[in-house]
Amino acid sequence: MYRPRLTGSASLLSLGCALAAASPALAAPLADATLPEVVVTADRPKSDAKKADQSLSTPLSAFTLTGEPLAAVAAAATDAAALMTEIPGVSVATGGGVSGLPALRGHADDRINVLTMGMAITSACGNHMNPPLSYVSPSRIGSIEVLSGVTPVSKGGDSIGGSIIVEPRAPRFAGDSTSEAAPGFAIGDGVVVHGEASTFWRSNGNVLGAGLNVSVADRDWSLEYDGAWTKGQNYEAGGGALVRSSLFEAQNHALTLARRLENGLLTFSAGLQDIPYQGYPNVRMDMLYNKSAHGSVRYQGAFDWGALDARAYFQDTRHYMNFLADKYGGVDATPTTGMPMYTRGQDMGWKVEGALPIGKADTLKIGNEFQHSTLDDWWPPVAGKAGMCCATYENINGGRRDRLGSFVEWEHVWSKEWKTLLGVRNDTVWMDTGDVQGYNSRTDMPAMFLYPLDAAAFNGRSHAKTDVNFDLTALARWSPNDRLDTEFGYARKTRSPNFYERYAWSTSRMAASMVTWLGDANGYVGDIDLKPEVAHTLSATFKLHDAAREAWSLEVTPYWSHVENYIDADRIASTSWTAPNPFVLLKFANHDAELWGFDANARTRLWESDVWGRFDLTGRLAYTRGRNLDTGDGLYRVMPLEGRIGLDHRLDRWTNHVDLQMVAEKTDVSQTRVELKTAGYALLNWRGGWERDNLRLQVGVDNILDQYYVLPLGGVDFTVFKTSGVVQGVAGPGRSFWASASIKF
Repeated sequence: MYRPRLTGSASLLSLGCALAAASPALAAPLADATLPEVVVTADRPKSDAKKADQSLSTPLSAFTLTGEPLAAVAAAATDAAALMTEIPGVSVATGGGVSGLPALRGHADDRINVLTMGMAITSACGNHMNPPLSYVSPSRIGSIEVLSGVTPVSKGGDSIGGSIIVEPRAPRFAGDSTSEAAPGFAIGDGVVVHGEASTFWRSNGNVLGAGLNVSVADRDWSLEYDGAWTKGQNYEAGGGALVRSSLFEAQNHALTLARRLENGLLTFSAGLQDIPYQGYPNVRMDMLYNKSAHGSVRYQGAFDWGALDARAYFQDTRHYMNFLADKYGGVDATPTTGMPMYTRGQDMGWKVEGALPIGKADTLKIGNEFQHSTLDDWWPPVAGKAGMCCATYENINGGRRDRLGSFVEWEHVWSKEWKTLLGVRNDTVWMDTGDVQGYNSRTDMPAMFLYPLDAAAFNGRSHAKTDVNFDLTALARWSPNDRLDTEFGYARKTRSPNFYERYAWSTSRMAASMVTWLGDANGYVGDIDLKPEVAHTLSATFKLHDAAREAWSLEVTPYWSHVENYIDADRIASTSWTAPNPFVLLKFANHDAELWGFDANARTRLWESDVWGRFDLTGRLAYTRGRNLDTGDGLYRVMPLEGRIGLDHRLDRWTNHVDLQMVAEKTDVSQTRVELKTAGYALLNWRGGWERDNLRLQVGVDNILDQYYVLPLGGVDFTVFKTSGVVQGVAGPGRSFWASASIKF
């Protein structure tokens, strides 16, 4: 039986802060796969134009994608993660068509705090086929905030790589007027209907999509529906080679009820997702369905003495893996054939945050959050297969992970030139799981199906673990004049292991190879005794610009991070992983590691006239290196040097953009994981758009030259290996023509 336990004074601090945040006496003082290119640096929203004047809770190196730049691509997007690839230092590791894994400066997946519509969602799959961002359709997103490296403690804990915060569009009420919304039409006394319909098509993979947003509102109430559907076939690499197991289909539905109050906003939201199938070229399995439901409530209040933001949520996911027909050249597997694998995960939690201005120079933020996650992962037996008979394989049995976090953050304005931010945070994590079993307890099976010894060893010890984690963030911003902004920061960030890093238990070839979200076709075994990762990060941001912050800018952010107990992997021996198998068996293990690099982006206005319009030149450059300090090996899935040069043109209702994306060869790899090296490549892309009143039309061509290239973070194309025995990387999409249209009403 799982029972959360508190140990040490730090845990008492967590409970104390939780009670304080909930206390009425203190509540009052606390109130306060291939997409069209997105050029964030050229088309930042006006709110980003003067970032030096903003709070340090949004560092200079942070990016917010919203408004017109986001709207320009949302209607033609399938994967929310890929929307961020224009931001320096952000890349996407290959997943399914709607399930890419974002990576920030060498950190990916669970090392990043991802909040999807305010919910902290756990990947309920041994292959992380349902990461947090896969639960939101791009068309529903109102803003994406990306914070890399030195992240304020108020923006999330239990992570070392940064935060990605995705929020929906704000509710619309009758009488509201914004540049992004149509005026709507009246259907009664004071009742107005707003809406937007969109559709898109992409030639490569014959991808189709459609979205609909409709709201009915008066001045105080708003009811909004948002739905999206997308479907795609297998795409082709440059030159026409088919990338199998890349097909997908997904639909999302959300309903939001909002009530405008005298001093704030109360919002209720509920949604459903259905992914009937999604192929994965770099995983041994495919997704044959993912069904989820969620609900949330949020209150945002503004008072004379500050502001209060409180939200609570619930998410339930039911997930099924097996084989699609083109994985191994057969037919779609069924629950009684192939290798059926089921997971069910639930997340529920809250976050309460208060902002209290103290005089003119100080702002204090205090907050508390809680996340409760459960996971069951089981594989039913398959009749007629000796290795999968005769009991249900229990991979994770009744897994539970509770996290209680509290933080205090203080911002002080010392002068017109100087401001600082200091924050401390405590997260206590309790984990536990039940006993496990294999398909059978026989000892005369081939080595790849032997389970009894591993199960007995796992069941013979306690599974409960408690981690008491502390975070610290210190930022200082110096803006000596109207042409220079600088920011220096240090952060101590901590992350506890996930379910599979601690509790994946079998060393058999078949079972271990079903636990990997790394795309390398290796097998992974957990370690109950893993320690939390602790990252010490230093970074500095230097931004030069014209006095008006409109004509040109140059921004550079170097960074360095030392990670204690980085969860890497060590090879372990097993008779079932011997030659001719080209892949290896690995066990998650703590090591010290180091990551360093820089991000840079620039833009300048080349020319502007009434006749020819405005021309802007944009550029970005990102470089990251990672090293295991104990072994000297490279860290897995670190993006090589990447750069992009773009030319933007705007004339009245017309826009054009052309860019050249350049990626260096990837030679610094993880030899322990047999990570593949990749060649460098360059891709030429173009898009154009026309907008009039409430109608937006866009067309474009990605990879114009139909260049063949291998994705540096794509991992191994397992479908190629199974059909030919050749180990090669996943190829990126070849040339693709696309078009999108949206209309507001």
